[in-house]
Amino acid sequence: MNECYYDKRMDFFYNRTKTDTADEWTGPQLIGVLCFGTFFCLFIFISNSLVIAAVVKNKRFHFPFYYLLANLAAADFFAGIAYVFLMFNTGPVSKTLTVNRWFLRQGLLDTSLTASLVNLLVIAVERHMSIMRMKIHSNLTKKRVTFLIISIWAIAIFMGAVPTLGWNCLCDITVCSSLAPIYSRSYLVFWSVLNLVVFFIMVVVYIRIYMYVQRKTNVLSSHTSGSISRRRTPVKLMKTVMTVLGAFVVCWTPGLVVLLLDGLNCTDCGIQHVKRWFLLLALLNSVMNPIIYSYKDDEMWATMKRMICCSSEDKSQERRSSRIPSTVLCRSTDISGHYIEDGIIQGTVCGKGDLGDKGNS
Repeated sequence: MNECYYDKRMDFFYNRTKTDTADEWTGPQLIGVLCFGTFFCLFIFISNSLVIAAVVKNKRFHFPFYYLLANLAAADFFAGIAYVFLMFNTGPVSKTLTVNRWFLRQGLLDTSLTASLVNLLVIAVERHMSIMRMKIHSNLTKKRVTFLIISIWAIAIFMGAVPTLGWNCLCDITVCSSLAPIYSRSYLVFWSVLNLVVFFIMVVVYIRIYMYVQRKTNVLSSHTSGSISRRRTPVKLMKTVMTVLGAFVVCWTPGLVVLLLDGLNCTDCGIQHVKRWFLLLALLNSVMNPIIYSYKDDEMWATMKRMICCSSEDKSQERRSSRIPSTVLCRSTDISGHYIEDGIIQGTVCGKGDLGDKGNS
């Protein structure tokens, strides 16, 4: 019968697998890493909070697609929490961790990845439902969307807890990974292959949907008298989603390949030298997503800009009793699903946008 090592600290497993825990991270290097990580985590928290607030505030975003987009931002926000926890429990600190604390550290990262991945898969299904019916938004009810969001997080939490529930090497240290010294190599193979296969499926599905949209819009454009903006709207939404998916695949695939090589016990692949860079690349994905939303979706950008601008104006009014209101022109809202379906193309003005929204709601 194999002996189990639940009571050991992580230095026992790191020393046995000869895993590099970056003992040289001291002084200026450690301060630099902490400052760099803190800056990006703060950006993740603020930017993704703005995305969620924009979906809640703007009634034109009250559709299944944008609810799921907000949930994806919530997954990125959760990833920021996971990175903060990792940042203060990595390097030379790793060897001092208990088994349970190390499981928590990795479980948070696995949960955030799964939440983003499953959310993108659900968005793919939602886009397929709407596009195949030539609609901008699907007919999913709020109850169904809420159920989907709850299911996404239930699956993510379960997948993040799988190693803690028993698929580990604490009772058979001969099969331990080198990158994750208490994870079983078989689990790393399963985890990485599963995610890479889902990546491939989603890429194929989105390319198929995109080609279908392009073909249909080209056919319908010569037979309809609708606005150019109306015909381009499905393509714009698909470009936004495909850009998000592309960034996700690019940022996470190298790390998953490294985990796969480690699971296959590739001792000559030099994975110890690249693991930190690929982890940083994964961190950048949560930074990039809110930038993609605001750049690709004009209405999202206008709403976020209006919230920031109006907040600044409120603070200025508290300091000065009288002032000349500033007018900030925002970008066109021609991609809004509500306005597209009504055939209305309208710009927004910060400071006057709320009045405009009330007048049109």
